[in-house]
Amino acid sequence: MKAVAVVPEEHSVRVVDHPEPKLEQPEDVLLRILDVGVCGTDREIARFEYGTPPPGSDYLVIGHESLAEVVETGPNVTRVKPGDLVVTMVRRPCARLDCPACRSGHPDFCVTGEFTERGINGLQGFMTEQVVDDQRYMHVVPAHLNSVGVLVEPLTIAEKALLEVVDVQDRLPWLSEDAIHSGTALVLGAGPVGLLGTLALLVRGFDTWVYSLEPADSAKGKWVQSVGGHYLSAKDASIAELGAKTRNIDLVYEATGVSHVAFQAMEVLGVNGIFIFTGVPSRKAPIEVDADLLMRNLVLQNQLVYGTVNAGSRAFENAIQDLAKFYETWPDAVTSLITGRYAPEEAESLLLGKSEGIKQVVTLRGE
Repeated sequence: MKAVAVVPEEHSVRVVDHPEPKLEQPEDVLLRILDVGVCGTDREIARFEYGTPPPGSDYLVIGHESLAEVVETGPNVTRVKPGDLVVTMVRRPCARLDCPACRSGHPDFCVTGEFTERGINGLQGFMTEQVVDDQRYMHVVPAHLNSVGVLVEPLTIAEKALLEVVDVQDRLPWLSEDAIHSGTALVLGAGPVGLLGTLALLVRGFDTWVYSLEPADSAKGKWVQSVGGHYLSAKDASIAELGAKTRNIDLVYEATGVSHVAFQAMEVLGVNGIFIFTGVPSRKAPIEVDADLLMRNLVLQNQLVYGTVNAGSRAFENAIQDLAKFYETWPDAVTSLITGRYAPEEAESLLLGKSEGIKQVVTLRGE
């Protein structure tokens, strides 16, 4: 069975001959992989910046953004059935009994750091023909989302962030429970995470601005405007000028991993505002930050800053529901987020070459 893997000892990325999986436990499910999204994490693993093969393996099958079809189920499986489309969660809990997060079913908040992640850390990923996994990590995707279901996992980043927004806004006693108070939102970056986050904010009623490098008349700029958002290019205005264009910025959703842009945006965050970090910057030279201004604003304007990574079960369920809403409302825009489909044999050049378009997908459909 073929799989796309990184081989640390060879410092290579290639298609390997990977053993065919078998059902071993009563709750195991055999999946036929259809699509696997490629993201910045995969590219960093392909450059050997991180990524750890499972114990005893000399390679790591990559890929954590998956869409698959159920082929066979173990005798105790009740969540899924053959023919279902599913997205499988990435992170697995650590084994430590003293980790309250993992023991309560929330490995995305693991406190020990000893978790594993499919295609990233200690577990083989999804960029292969078939996979076996436990039913508890699978979420059923409606059949009509077959062509775009691979977007569920990157959407979970925004979904987890917005679940936390509900909890954070609970500090404001005049707001209703279990509902996001919409206002003005600023999205930094027009990659897949940023654009999916834009849709998630729009369906919740936010007046949403996207700030990115591409010109306003670029494909991404036009895409944002086509779904009802506002787009401002860094070539046309600074973030300070953007802040002057909008009323109080209630929420900043950072999806660039570019620290100097993020901290500039923090300066225009409004009263009672929430700033969400999702990007992970690579180590570069230090940047200058007006720490006094940021600290004054945080204190005097009741602001809150937090980071979010990975996602739990509820975020996956919300992502599937929201993707269905997006697809019903903006079918062409959602479909256009996937800008390239590639065979496994093309994965090496895809991973090591220049990132182009929005979301690239390795397909194993065999069509």
